[in-house]
Amino acid sequence: MPRYKLTIAYDGTNFCGWQKQEPYANNEDPTCEAAQPPVHHPLDPTNTVGRVRRDGEDRDRLKVRTVQEVVEQAVRAIVREPVNLHGASRTDSGVHAKGQVGAFTCSGDEPENGEPSSRSSGIGWPLSRGTDRLLRALNGRLPDDVMITAVEPIHQSFNPTTDADRKTYSYTFHTGHDRPLFDRHFVHHCWETLDSERMHRAAQHLVGEHDFVSFAAANHGRLTTVRTIFSCNVLRVPAPSADPLATERIRIEVCGSGFLYNMVRIIAGTLLEVGRGRMPESIIPTIIAGKDRRAAGPTLPPTGLCLEWIKYRQPN
Repeated sequence: MPRYKLTIAYDGTNFCGWQKQEPYANNEDPTCEAAQPPVHHPLDPTNTVGRVRRDGEDRDRLKVRTVQEVVEQAVRAIVREPVNLHGASRTDSGVHAKGQVGAFTCSGDEPENGEPSSRSSGIGWPLSRGTDRLLRALNGRLPDDVMITAVEPIHQSFNPTTDADRKTYSYTFHTGHDRPLFDRHFVHHCWETLDSERMHRAAQHLVGEHDFVSFAAANHGRLTTVRTIFSCNVLRVPAPSADPLATERIRIEVCGSGFLYNMVRIIAGTLLEVGRGRMPESIIPTIIAGKDRRAAGPTLPPTGLCLEWIKYRQPN
C-alpha cells in the first residue's frame, strides 16, 4: 500500500485552523467563529455530525471548515476509499502556511503473488500512476484557498509530526499610519515605527535550548516546555509592488525543533514591544528565567503568522 507525503499551502483566513473539529452547535464558548453560525461543508450541506448527550442535554455537533478536513475529503474523492490524512503542525484559525506537510496511505492495486489484483479499477492510487497526476487531481478538487505544491512517495513509517527535525514560522508586520489593503490578511498592522535592529538583537537571546513556558499559552497541553530555537532573525522586507499603499515590512523568521501553543505569536508580541521601545532588548533572558507568561509580550493575532517550511530527519 503506497504512502504519500503532501506539501500543502493555504490561506488560513477562512479556516478554523488545520485540525478537524466537531464543536457543539450550542457551545457558549466556541473555539472558532465559523462554528457559530455553521459554515456549510460542500459534502455535508447540513453540517450536522450528529446529536450527543452532554451535561444532561442533547446537543448537535457541527463540522467546521478546517484545512485537514478539506484536503482529506479531496484525497478520498480521488482515491475512492476512506483514508486518514495526518498533518505535521496544528496551525490555529487564521494562520497561513506555505509548507504544511500531510501524509496518507491508500490502496495501490499491486499484483498479488504475480497475479493481477482483484481490487476494482480506480481504487487507491498505485505508484505507477505517478505523483504528477495525483498532484493535478487533488488540486482540481480543492477550493481556491488551498493548494498542494508537491506530492512524493514516502516510506510507510513516515510520521509528519514526530519525524520533523525543524520547522520555520514567519510573522510579518505592516508599519505606518496607512493600513494594509490587498494583503491585509497576511500582515499585522502596527501604527508605530519599529526599530528592527533592536528587535533582531533581542531575538538572538532566544536561540538555543530553553524552557519556553513564558512564551506559551497557559493551556499549551505539553508534558515539557523545553524547545530548541536554531535561529531567530528580524528582517526588513520590501512591500508588494502591486499595493501602492504598502510600506516596507518587518518580518520575524524563527526556526526551531518545535513550538508550543501560541509560542511564535508571543515571541512576535514580545519583539514588537522591544521594537516600540517599551521593553529593553536585554529582557529576553529575564523572561525565560522567570518562567512566567505575564512577563512576556502580548499574544499577537494570527494574521501575519505563516508556517514556512518543515524539514525531516532521514530514515535510518
